[in-house]
Amino acid sequence: MKSLREFTMARVGLGRAGNSIPLREMLAFQLAHARARDAVHFPLNPAEFGGFSPRSVMLHSAARNRAEYLRRPDLGRRLDEASKEQLHPLRGDFDAAFVIADGLSALAVHRNAPDLLRSVTARLPGWRLAPLTIVEQGRVAVGDEIGELLGASVVVVLIGERPGLSSPDSLGVYLTWNPKIGRTDAERNCISNIRPEGLSMGAAAELLLFLMSEARARRLSGVGLKAELPATALPSGS
Repeated sequence: MKSLREFTMARVGLGRAGNSIPLREMLAFQLAHARARDAVHFPLNPAEFGGFSPRSVMLHSAARNRAEYLRRPDLGRRLDEASKEQLHPLRGDFDAAFVIADGLSALAVHRNAPDLLRSVTARLPGWRLAPLTIVEQGRVAVGDEIGELLGASVVVVLIGERPGLSSPDSLGVYLTWNPKIGRTDAERNCISNIRPEGLSMGAAAELLLFLMSEARARRLSGVGLKAELPATALPSGS
């Protein structure tokens, strides 16, 4: 079991104390559970991303607060009226729009999104990029509405994933071609578990750049594009 634990963060080979696990392992489990719960309620600080782009826009979903966001996933998928009004005058002919949303772990966003965004945008010469949008109480599908309002060909949503007991700070990236309200998950491509202990920043950036290029060339995203990914485009490790 000791050798197995060298290859996974899963709770295997914990040992025994009578009919239970050792106290140390029980306390470690409770600490991990507390960190996961804290990550869900960790507040997004939009001001930290305000200086990231000369054209960044702070938005809010239709979920008024965190409690409503957790109870009503549908509200997190749409913008509130004030946010829609902010985007109308910004509409243009954009190749891509990047969206930062807190999701279920703003902690993951703060720790991982800025570096990934810098790495990717620096390697998109010739791409017409929409203003960066930062969404409080946002879910993945909120990017569809944002991309549609901005007139972007593709939208890329960087969002905090549901915290796990070993990964409270895991970032996910979702790419959708021709974003518009009503797109399904089958029409997106996902890059998951971006964090130091998971998929590395470099590997995530390479894969995202490949997907963006292919989406624009083939004018599609989702299961059709994923099925055609060559093995050489996939990261070999973290």
